[in-house]
Amino acid sequence: RSGPLNVSHQGQLPAVAIGFNTPPGVALGDAVAAIRAAEQEMGLPPSVVTGFTGAAQSFQEAVAGQGLLVLAAVLIMYVVLGVLYESLIHPLTILSGLPAAAMGACATLWLCGLDLSVIAVIGVLLLIGLVKKNAIMIVDVALQRQRAGSPAFTAVREACLVRFRPIMMTTLAAGAGAVPLALGWGAAAELRQPLGLAVVGGLAVSQVLTLFVTPVLYLGFDGLARRFTSRRRQAPAAVGAPAE
Repeated sequence: RSGPLNVSHQGQLPAVAIGFNTPPGVALGDAVAAIRAAEQEMGLPPSVVTGFTGAAQSFQEAVAGQGLLVLAAVLIMYVVLGVLYESLIHPLTILSGLPAAAMGACATLWLCGLDLSVIAVIGVLLLIGLVKKNAIMIVDVALQRQRAGSPAFTAVREACLVRFRPIMMTTLAAGAGAVPLALGWGAAAELRQPLGLAVVGGLAVSQVLTLFVTPVLYLGFDGLARRFTSRRRQAPAAVGAPAE
């Protein structure tokens, strides 16, 4: 009797490969979600196992590791800043602007109708470094002034005045460099456009918040550190009677 010319296998099991292409303007993530929804509607038996290969598999692996990648980057930065400033509190002040930058990047991508792709995540990682730089400029000068004897409010105020121009210059330079990517000029611009939009949107939001939020958090964390230190000093020490 007639039979198939070949039987494809994957992992010692017979397998059938079904290829698909995405129409223009449809993201690969949307196609993967639509296929999963179709599988649930069909009600496949438990003996049928499905999975993605090729570009769809690479996309799923990249999406699965995005959150862990961002978390590892933030954790490494916290450890490095803690060692640099010999403090567990001031790194939190420096990293306080990251949520605003991430929300600005995601909001910009959403307004432009783009997904948080792998290229957009690369832009978010680049944005983390740019935003962290602004807070470092303020905290570094404030710590130097405070260690020289200035009060915390005076120190952070002078730091904002001294570092305002460098912060604006570096932020405008980084944003101007990302504008051509965000506008989508040149060949294969749709691949690089999410990176530019994430950087421009995140910088626009974080720049406004960093100049106002970072000094406030610096004063707040400094006050908490002083209260904790004073309570430790005021804690009664246990005194035992000398043995005869």
